[in-house]
Amino acid sequence: MVPTKNARAVNDPATPQAQKLPWAGLLALAMAAFITILTEALPAGLLPAIGQGMGVSEAAAGQLVTVYALGSLLAAIPLTAMTRGLRRRPLLLAAIIGFLVANTVTAVSASYSLTLVARFVGGVAAGLLWALAAGYAARMAPDHLKGRAIAVAMAGTPLALSLGVPAGTYLGAVIGWRGCFWLMSGLTVILIAWVLAKVPDFVGEPAGRRLTLRCVVALPGILPVLGVVLTYVLAHNILYTYIAPFLGQAGLVERTDTVLLVFGLASLVSIWAVGVLIDARLRALTLASIILFGAAAVIFWLWAAVPAAIYLASALWGLAFGGSATLFQTASARAAGPAADLAQSMLVTMWNTAIAGGGLVGGLLLERFGVQSFAPTLLVLVAVAFIVTFAARRHGFPVASVLTA
Repeated sequence: MVPTKNARAVNDPATPQAQKLPWAGLLALAMAAFITILTEALPAGLLPAIGQGMGVSEAAAGQLVTVYALGSLLAAIPLTAMTRGLRRRPLLLAAIIGFLVANTVTAVSASYSLTLVARFVGGVAAGLLWALAAGYAARMAPDHLKGRAIAVAMAGTPLALSLGVPAGTYLGAVIGWRGCFWLMSGLTVILIAWVLAKVPDFVGEPAGRRLTLRCVVALPGILPVLGVVLTYVLAHNILYTYIAPFLGQAGLVERTDTVLLVFGLASLVSIWAVGVLIDARLRALTLASIILFGAAAVIFWLWAAVPAAIYLASALWGLAFGGSATLFQTASARAAGPAADLAQSMLVTMWNTAIAGGGLVGGLLLERFGVQSFAPTLLVLVAVAFIVTFAARRHGFPVASVLTA
């Protein structure tokens, strides 16, 4: 099997297409990322309405988020491993159709159990899409723009977190929570048509070149990247999951939405900066991201009761986190080479493990030591991430001279 005409045009350095980013296709991937994150997080802003509509408690409604993450966690690695030989665009479309099914069933279902199953299916689709997205974006772009292509494809993530979730929560009060999920289904139908029109197809990985999971883990640079993902994202989710009680120290519980807006807007600046600089500055950007997160943690620790300091720290936190997914996925894709999709599935699994761990560790810290224990815990985790990143100077997060050698 050979690549399609569009795929050849993107990858042939003699063609004009090879000298610039394929914006239409990359923005379709960004839209897919937006729908993925919004599908996952939307119930969090609609818990009271969902609970009342389905006749369950808010805690039970919250499990719609849990089972989605569980689907991603369990499916990413095995599903990616099983589908490495399949053509890429049909596989991408299958993942997107998974969101269409999950959101449509959620919109019409009166059964809590059926809705849980639909959410699990959505999580499985998310695990597959996240494993595909970075490698897909990289294959669409010329070598000197692969990092920027991944940044564009990942732009939907901070947009969903900073704008999509608050907008969805507002719309829930206007058109109802079921209307929100119908709207998501409508967006997904548009995305399917967009992918068919603008996203090129690629062949799967040839059987003779497929590395085993153990071999991919053993590739130089993969373990450092996964270690940084675990510590960094765990630190982020301890704070993000329990941000409301943490803000209570400064009397800002009623301003949680404003604090998160500051975080979200700073995240958008971050992903723009990462997109511009990542191809030549992956290591420096990653170290800067970790340092900014550490600075935010210091401010959260020393001035936890000062509202102005909290807003400043939240902005630094957003600047640190906004481009982090792009940084980690780019580092993973570069370290894995042709095995990028399988490496990305490991990253997805590690990311979701850190999300679940953030809820667990943060809850234990909150119960045993109070919110004042959050900031020093973040500093410890961020310090480990910095040490691992700094040490991975040859593989994982290489210096420029090593990267171009």
